[in-house]
Amino acid sequence: MGNQLQTLDYIVFLVYFLIVASYGYWIYHRKKSASASANDFFLAEGSLTWWAIGASLIASNISAEQFIGMSGSGFAMGLAIASYEWMAAATLLVVAVFFLPIYLKNKIYTMPQFLSRRYSPLVATIMAVFWLLIYVFVNLTSILYLGALAVSNVSGFSFTACSIFLSVFAIIITLGGMKVIGYTDVIQVLVLILGGLATTYLALDLVAQHFGGTGAFNGLTFLHEKAATHFHMIFRPGQMMMPDGNGGLEDAYDKLPGIAVLIGAMWIANLNYWGFNQYITQRALGADLKTARSGLLFAAFLKLFMPIIVVIPGIAAYLLYREGVFSSEMMENGNLRPDLAYPVLLNLLPIGLKGLSFAALTAAIVASMAGKANSISTIFTLDIYKKFFNKEASEATQVRVGRIAIVVAMAIGGIVAPALSNFGQAFQFIQDFTGLISPGVVAIFLLGFFWKRTTASAALAGAIATIPTGILLEQVFHGMPFMNRMGYVFLTLVALMVIVSLIDKKGQERVYTIEVDTSEFKTSTSFTLGMVLILGILAAMYIIFW
Repeated sequence: MGNQLQTLDYIVFLVYFLIVASYGYWIYHRKKSASASANDFFLAEGSLTWWAIGASLIASNISAEQFIGMSGSGFAMGLAIASYEWMAAATLLVVAVFFLPIYLKNKIYTMPQFLSRRYSPLVATIMAVFWLLIYVFVNLTSILYLGALAVSNVSGFSFTACSIFLSVFAIIITLGGMKVIGYTDVIQVLVLILGGLATTYLALDLVAQHFGGTGAFNGLTFLHEKAATHFHMIFRPGQMMMPDGNGGLEDAYDKLPGIAVLIGAMWIANLNYWGFNQYITQRALGADLKTARSGLLFAAFLKLFMPIIVVIPGIAAYLLYREGVFSSEMMENGNLRPDLAYPVLLNLLPIGLKGLSFAALTAAIVASMAGKANSISTIFTLDIYKKFFNKEASEATQVRVGRIAIVVAMAIGGIVAPALSNFGQAFQFIQDFTGLISPGVVAIFLLGFFWKRTTASAALAGAIATIPTGILLEQVFHGMPFMNRMGYVFLTLVALMVIVSLIDKKGQERVYTIEVDTSEFKTSTSFTLGMVLILGILAAMYIIFW
């Protein structure tokens, strides 16, 4: 059908745009008197319901990184990439049970604030700078790159034009603060799920038609039968060789090293993302414990179903490509590019439905960009600007600085984004780079939570040693799967921090305490039942697709 949207597609997309913009405007002006409050702008304190928190978590998480990046990895390596989604569901439960009570009891609103209170302002500042660099130059940039790439492929507009449109749309939402982001994310989630399911249905129906059947269920049966190698969750070395996006092949085990996805460093990546990440935890920090926990439980349930809309289409695209249904569409500069799988499928959608899926993709991109930009703004304003440049900054000044930070971050993302075209699978690029600081963040927070003797000097040593240790292990054990490297870096940093803490006698006398009330780890009956159900479904998925 080509890569142009038709009139009906534009109408569907315009309706989506107007609904989101109008709803956001209404939310913003409903409590206009609070618009100058820093807590309201950055946290929407006390304003978000459990369903808004859960929806916002998913809308902020599911972006081009998943729709494009994870579908591309689904094309390349299959269902195994769904571990990032399914293990995230388990991680959300851990965060809800153990971490949220600590944050809320100690009135922690930013991650650097925790580090400052538990360790020292210096540790907090170093990590704040780390987070800002990663959020701006890796996360925000990659979301914008993948989003603009996909929107350009579907709409026919230039990459630059799409990049500008997505940035401006995200800025419009973000400038309204966390309350606007949280509630508009509810609409974004509905749109991205409906549009995502439409794309999945079409992909499976195309598979069914190719093999003489009809319907999504027949398509799924054919997909499992004809692409059986793409339905394994746990890899062995050499089991799956996949395209690297640059004309060569690489071992999928290097990206998902076997059992490590269940009991190894996958937990480090997920704990860092879902438990110690301003971008995510910010949604729950303004609520009470019951509401926040319910929101995370809701998000965990949604996570179970995300592979249906972000991984299955990639596997379907792989089978259709292998069968010759489309081939040149998956090529770029003479190389097979897995990240083109989702845009290629979108171009096959019928008129109208294509507009809905296009709106879903845009919703995912814009929601994630808005959430990321708000977190960048929060950390910069509260942990950098107010601390070092204007300690007496008024509420209105903080909000104004936060909005300036949003615009600047978007501008930087737009400038840097085109450079990501040099990477084969953008999803893996994100994991590789965030993996450099994940072990240090998790070590510093876990020891800060649960070992009172951990000193500020130990945390400082861990923060400083994180990136050099990762680079050193990469050089010494060249070719080691990055996930295994993360695990070894984590263990090394924990050992380092324990040794420094034991040696630092004076530091132990100055340890800042964070109040931990273990009685708050107890959950309600309804939460416990939901948690058991989620864990049961996860166990079943891994047993079936081992």
